[in-house]
Amino acid sequence: MNTLKKLNVAIVQCRLCPRLVRWRQECAKDPPRRFVGQDYWANPLPAFGDRNARLLIIGLAPAAHGGNRTGRMFTGDRSGDWLYAALHRAGFARHPYSHNRLDGQKLKNCLITAAVRCAPPANKPSLIEFNRCRAYLIQEFALLRSQLEVVIVLGKIAFDAFLKAYQANDRPLPTPRPKFGHGVSIRLPDGPLLICSYHPSQQNTFTGKLTRPMFDAVFEQARAALEKP
Repeated sequence: MNTLKKLNVAIVQCRLCPRLVRWRQECAKDPPRRFVGQDYWANPLPAFGDRNARLLIIGLAPAAHGGNRTGRMFTGDRSGDWLYAALHRAGFARHPYSHNRLDGQKLKNCLITAAVRCAPPANKPSLIEFNRCRAYLIQEFALLRSQLEVVIVLGKIAFDAFLKAYQANDRPLPTPRPKFGHGVSIRLPDGPLLICSYHPSQQNTFTGKLTRPMFDAVFEQARAALEKP
């Protein structure tokens, strides 16, 4: 694929993982009461945001009744509420929310993607599903690498997925191999600044493992790196 637009078309059409195809469609057929009657996207999710972005954000996978419903990354669930609010505070998003594809949300200098593009059962993709979907992240990075200055990974799984995609683009990793930790930043050889964050899942935000000041600090760090002469 020689453009993000063409890659996104291929992603939406993907049917490589039968289990995920079945699951995303089953979720659309039998939604929770609060979503009954809504028209589910029920397809893989393409990246969302500014195609000229210098900041790339990588999550895990769409939620069954979040992105799988709305058709936009991190949209329609609590994790997305946290992410877009933080992006708005840092000046990367037009609105502090993302409800659906028609809400007027627009990102500036920022693109959001994921390690896996379909909602998985129990939020746990299989190893083979990760491996199949990695090709899309590899291609995204190949298309963006000349412009990317910062990458934020949301969670250890996104961290590992990005490092594999980075290496697949013939880019070396530092020695010793980087380790994940919230707030940790790594300058990659011949590449962007990699910033790690806990995922804004309810498991982390409800327990206080991830607080709003902790999350905001990640995007403040990204903003400072982009504004550095």
